Amino acid sequence: MCIKKNGERWIVYKFVPEHNHELLTPRSTSLLRGHRGVTRVQKNLILTLNESGVPTRKIMSVLSKEAGGDFKIGCIGKDVENYSGNKRRKFFEEGDAQRLYVYFLERQCKEPGFVYSMQVDENGSMGSCFWADARSRSAYQYFGDVVTFDATYLTNVYKMPFVSFSGVNHHHQTIMFGCALLVNETAESYIWLLRTWQEAMLGRAPSTIITDDDKAMAKAIAVVLPNTNHRLCLWHILQKFPEYLAHVYNKYLDFQKEFHHCIHDTITPEEFEDEWVSILVKYDLACNDWMQNLYNRREKWVPAYLRTTFCAGMSTTQRSESMNKFFKDYVRSSTMVSDFVHQYEKALSARYFKEKEKDVRTKSSNPVLRTCWKIEEEAAKVYTRKSFNIFQEELFNCQRYKMTKVQQDEESKMYEVAPNGKDDRIYYVTLDSRQTQAICTCHKFEFLGILCRHILCVFMKKSNLDMLPHHYVLERWTINAKSRAILEIPNSEGPFPTQEDPILRKNHLMMQFYDIAALGSQSRFKMNHLSLALDKVHKELLSIEDIGEQNLEAGDMSRVDSPMIRSQVISNFSQILQDPQRVPTKGRPKSLRSKNPRETQSVKKQRCGICKVDGHTRNNCPSLGYGTFLGIFSSLSIYY
Repeated sequence: MCIKKNGERWIVYKFVPEHNHELLTPRSTSLLRGHRGVTRVQKNLILTLNESGVPTRKIMSVLSKEAGGDFKIGCIGKDVENYSGNKRRKFFEEGDAQRLYVYFLERQCKEPGFVYSMQVDENGSMGSCFWADARSRSAYQYFGDVVTFDATYLTNVYKMPFVSFSGVNHHHQTIMFGCALLVNETAESYIWLLRTWQEAMLGRAPSTIITDDDKAMAKAIAVVLPNTNHRLCLWHILQKFPEYLAHVYNKYLDFQKEFHHCIHDTITPEEFEDEWVSILVKYDLACNDWMQNLYNRREKWVPAYLRTTFCAGMSTTQRSESMNKFFKDYVRSSTMVSDFVHQYEKALSARYFKEKEKDVRTKSSNPVLRTCWKIEEEAAKVYTRKSFNIFQEELFNCQRYKMTKVQQDEESKMYEVAPNGKDDRIYYVTLDSRQTQAICTCHKFEFLGILCRHILCVFMKKSNLDMLPHHYVLERWTINAKSRAILEIPNSEGPFPTQEDPILRKNHLMMQFYDIAALGSQSRFKMNHLSLALDKVHKELLSIEDIGEQNLEAGDMSRVDSPMIRSQVISNFSQILQDPQRVPTKGRPKSLRSKNPRETQSVKKQRCGICKVDGHTRNNCPSLGYGTFLGIFSSLSIYY
């Protein structure tokens, strides 16, 4: 506001800034760009949490707790993302593939059982790569009878799909058997990967492998694993039915219920065949080519055909997809490949820790028994806790069934097993003359490896067994499933950190600092005393570090991050490995829904409110450059 005297009149000029904002409260000014910033202490904490896979929203929650409130943090979530992203890009901006190769070499030096393989094209750029640690290779020797092989589309900055080999251990947990990053998803890439993976697994092929319905995968499996039972993921196939049979789904409300019964509730192939034909005739689908194609491959995905094949209870690639979800907490689409393997190692270590927890729980506690039969007590001593719970459920429910002999000859007897007082499905159990071998029409033992309630009903009422026959206890579900030593794979338990590990030293100091900080925060006098002492110690440590670097011996490998040592490690490679090319991959389209016509209309161009020209707005109008005064003070009011 400006006041001037003009003769006998006072003229008041009031300038109204057009682009100015309303005054903020003192607490809200901390959210302005010029007032925000990440402190040194916050930077260390942000990097530690970010490397551990903690998302930004939870990092902000931790910072708020440490600062004493959201408005006292001094930064917002975008600042945290920018800082962590800039640090990551600065560290991995060049030589990403070379850094990955260095990591593989260093890992192999520390862990002899670690294996890797990398492809290099004619230009020296990294192609597909595969790696597996000693624990994954050893786990395959114990639990590699059934494997799920899935390209999860968990990608990195180069859009290279993450392909995993996974299975299930004796605690029914998902475990990894190695993984890879592929440049593309062609049959040639899968053939190279399967051959490399089988060589790393000591040449042993799985009895069953489960994949999604991918032609390139199917071709590669037929070439590399011709004697392996190839099964298709049931979930992926069922997801396609509403798309290919939309006209039936929308017209007939009972179709979905009948189709579900045909797929999931039929036990024998004959039952499936009858219901399948009935559905084709009822809904006029006999000439549907897509349905005919699925029917021709029914032995690969229909449960009625898979019950007689051991699949460790798996009919889908859900194990791989659950690992995909697990790894998403550690890696992102912007992750570099050299950073990807570090984060993968952290995620894998977390899975191994979960397995150790289950081992300790199984061996240090006793389960609650639900029956008076001794066979239950003996099974608790043999099975892991999860496997025992499955067996216990079957044993307890076998009391609800009654058996009736329906057929007998010199070699076997057949019993009809039905629930008491219920008009439900009837199962048939065939028992041999020695009463030690039994086959049930549900084929649960053949599919899962644990006896069903129908066979247990016959066993308990016929011979009252005190313990399970040894041929009905699969070693892979027992407590001692991993007792056999794998001599071909050295150091299979993986490297354990020693007292010389810098991470352990840091953790030890952090625990001490936490107690010291709690004491120092009790009063301002204690805080000032502690602050002065820390400054003095900080300067002393800096001087000690300088002396230590000068006296560092050439053979000391404790400083593995030294550029000199890194150059010695990679000196056996004839050329510098170039970063991979960014190749787009196939996969699920961005959206499967049909768009509204308004969504496809062209967006109206922006028009400036000052110069009336398209392409910009009044906030960045070029005409404001010549007259700052006019841009700031755009309106003038005269008061008398």
